[in-house]
Amino acid sequence: MADSGFRVLGLSTSPRKGGNTDLMLDSALEGAREAGANVEKIHTPGLDINPCRACNACFKTGQCVQQDDMQKLYPKLLSYDGIILAAPIFSRGLAAQAKIMIDRLNCVWARKSILHEQAVSEDIREKRRGLWLSAAGSPRPDIFEPAVPTIRYFFAMLEIKDWDSITFSNVDEKGAIKGVDGALERCRGAGADLLAGS
Repeated sequence: MADSGFRVLGLSTSPRKGGNTDLMLDSALEGAREAGANVEKIHTPGLDINPCRACNACFKTGQCVQQDDMQKLYPKLLSYDGIILAAPIFSRGLAAQAKIMIDRLNCVWARKSILHEQAVSEDIREKRRGLWLSAAGSPRPDIFEPAVPTIRYFFAMLEIKDWDSITFSNVDEKGAIKGVDGALERCRGAGADLLAGS
């Protein structure tokens, strides 16, 4: 497939490399690449990301004062056409490694809601797409529900209106997702679908 110019950022937030959400992300990125996207994968637990301090300094500037690896992520989060968040469920909630990054979007919220500035360029806003991939060890059918408001906030802060999710419960052991019939194929298809209409 020819290069479409569409850029997809995959965020692997599980501390377990080669784990279930990591494998789901790899499949989704493969699908996006096959559809013509330029893809980049970042393993966020390997980054130096501090918690939000709730200092509210960003209320005045729209910028976070903490000089850590989030400063490298902000430009990517706000400029890529597709964002895939691969974030598992731990203890019936979103994994802390994902939540710490999402909390640091408070400066983007401040830019939009307090300073009334645009965070995302007008020329890419309408084509941005999102995808949440998640696995949970619990077999509970409602295990993903507590995380949904946070995921909705994440994509809203990035001005991504069009997003989808693929989740699998009762998947615990590392690599168990490979044994779930059609799971990785669904992820690959969803990655390709990010380019629909681009």
